[in-house]
Amino acid sequence: MPNSTRPINRALVSVFHKEGIEALAAAFVKAGTQVVSTGSTAKVLSALGVQVTPVEEVTGFPESLEGRVKTLDPHIHAGILSDMTNPEHVSQLETLGIAPFDLVVVNLYPFADTVRSGAADADVIEKIDIGGPSMVRGAAKNHASVAVITDPEDYGLVAQRVENGEGFDLEERRWLAAKAFAHTAAYDATIAQWTSSHWSRPDSLLSKDLPAPDFPTELTRTWDLSHTLRYGENPHQQAALYLDPLNRSGFAHAEQLGGKAMSYNNFVDADAAWRSVWDFTGTPAVAVVKHSNPCGLAIGADAAEAHRKAHACDPMSAYGGVIASNSEVSLQMAQQVKPIFTEVIVAPSYEDEALALLQTKQNLRILRVAHAPIARPQMRQIDGGLLIQSQDSIDADGDNPQNWKLVAGDAADEGQLQDLVFAWKAVRSVKSNAILIAHDGATVGIGMGQVNRVDSSHLAVTRANTLADGANRTQGAVAASDAFFPFPDGMEILADAGVKAVVQPGGSIRDEAVFAAAEQAGVTMYVTGARHFFH
Repeated sequence: MPNSTRPINRALVSVFHKEGIEALAAAFVKAGTQVVSTGSTAKVLSALGVQVTPVEEVTGFPESLEGRVKTLDPHIHAGILSDMTNPEHVSQLETLGIAPFDLVVVNLYPFADTVRSGAADADVIEKIDIGGPSMVRGAAKNHASVAVITDPEDYGLVAQRVENGEGFDLEERRWLAAKAFAHTAAYDATIAQWTSSHWSRPDSLLSKDLPAPDFPTELTRTWDLSHTLRYGENPHQQAALYLDPLNRSGFAHAEQLGGKAMSYNNFVDADAAWRSVWDFTGTPAVAVVKHSNPCGLAIGADAAEAHRKAHACDPMSAYGGVIASNSEVSLQMAQQVKPIFTEVIVAPSYEDEALALLQTKQNLRILRVAHAPIARPQMRQIDGGLLIQSQDSIDADGDNPQNWKLVAGDAADEGQLQDLVFAWKAVRSVKSNAILIAHDGATVGIGMGQVNRVDSSHLAVTRANTLADGANRTQGAVAASDAFFPFPDGMEILADAGVKAVVQPGGSIRDEAVFAAAEQAGVTMYVTGARHFFH
């Protein structure tokens, strides 16, 4: 293969972000590179000693429309797109009097930054770059002749190649081109994400023949790399955290106040815990989570009480778990947490004394998240495709206890009903098949992730009566099931253990047999008509 390296004699530079441009400027001066530049970039380069040719001298046309039109001109794009390995292209450029570019350095208007700043729509739209992506795509397409740079992190490398007169070989230009295409694709995806969320189809364009889709025909999303993680779910797996460029809130943006760096599993478990406590708004709630499942979940008069009750559900599993609170962590709660080996604690705020105490545990990751979770579409990758669904929340008609139907036993008294409501909300956070036993606003036994509901019922009862203080905690308790009982057997296990009231979705072809079994056992049973599977 012949030498494919092309020296950099002429460069086009037009960047919004000027950070790091000093290295390029110094290299251009040292190498005597011809530089064409636009607007503020030209001023900065000139101030750094670079002999700059303003773009309007090349185009013969002034920048116009408040800078909207600068580089959209054949004198620029012919110089970018001319394939210098093609003799006809070389000849045409000579005839037209246009010089080719060997290097294009461009970064784009800060669209995502402008959105995150809360700017008005008109200002956001002004930050939709037109000329920049055109130059980048042109240079990337013509990588046979042009090196394209979009990432300021690459300025040092470019400066070295310019100074040494080396340029880039074809493989390197291909890699830079691929990076540039990814950059413009992500930029356009961000714009598409914002516009599609702001500009819905108007009624004037709706018809029976053209219904409004629940999901877009083309799903365009992009994510920005935040940082790589030590490893993934297991040590042999690689992992990284990516962020939504239009959003700077939510659990992924938690402020870490102490402890080691977050791991992949820490993020997964802490996010599950954080979401679970916000099913209980208006009252302090604490969750203890292990492997994405709650091993304790409770509400209380304050965070300390909620934590005591949640921890008491399963102290064994709480070892090495994640704790989430939807209210401020008090000194009392911190004193309870300190003796327990905990991987992560997350809350909206901490009392000063509580934070200082928790920070004495060097390995405890302490996170502060300012806002409650926002329901967003859930995405799950499968081989060759992507599943997307709206988030499961406690917001269905059947989640309102006023809509529950009493199908067996006497109506629950006030205390039972409060526990049933708690259990119904809590079971949403448990992996299916899920059975959750509760008493006094706290979980006392959880059966999760089993392949049949009978095993989940056995597990919930066993855990309730063998963990913690070993008391028979199912006597007089209530239970929730995330989906219907296909047979009476699962419900009978709960009844035999002393559970006095059950809430479940209903909908089995054997509902009447289940209801009859509950009636015979003296168990109060409500059906909700709503289901909360969690796979």
